[in-house]
Amino acid sequence: MATIVLLHGAYQGGWIWQRVTPHLRAAGHTVFAPTLDGCAERRHALRPGIDTESHAAEITELLFFEDLRDVVLVGTSCGGMVLCRVAEQVPDRVGRLVLADALALFDGETLADHVQRPTAVTTALATGPSPEDAAGRMFASLDPATKDWALARVTPHPVAAMTAPVKLDRFWDIDWRASVIWCRQSPNPPRAHQERAATRLRATWHELDTGHYPMLTEPAALARLIMLG
Repeated sequence: MATIVLLHGAYQGGWIWQRVTPHLRAAGHTVFAPTLDGCAERRHALRPGIDTESHAAEITELLFFEDLRDVVLVGTSCGGMVLCRVAEQVPDRVGRLVLADALALFDGETLADHVQRPTAVTTALATGPSPEDAAGRMFASLDPATKDWALARVTPHPVAAMTAPVKLDRFWDIDWRASVIWCRQSPNPPRAHQERAATRLRATWHELDTGHYPMLTEPAALARLIMLG
């Protein structure tokens, strides 16, 4: 049985994985779905200096203190950026990578190099979608009840994690076991971006016919692909 660590994306918290974790645990896997610093229920800790590297440092600490090894790291959306940094920092603790409709930037790239956010509301500390954008674009593929549930939980994301260039000195030079899951109905991250990651990682390619939130729309199918590798 595997140890699986699920990394959420922007405007989310560990709550986004609620429909996936029961499938993984029912199959006997140990699952962690941490909320990153400054997000969701930890939004009250929002402060300057939270970025992709500090988020990744938190997860590397989690792996150390829980003494987790041969971990399956799963990242979705901006969680893919965190996944890459974590894996680079502690490759000896990582068994496999799963990029689920996720960003996988090269060293020095920023989110804006690949994704445009049309109506972001940004402050000195955080950035997030307008309510209209979240309802009409981000969560357009969700059924009404799930959309209302998710909208109630959306929180701004630490701004530096969305704007600062990523630092990846070694990630793309390491030989990983990896899979990439592309969601066909999701315009971002673009398919070409995810194909680039799959090519560089020599990863297994999977597709789901759903939008950018497969953990909400196709949780059983997503869980199966996470376990399949």
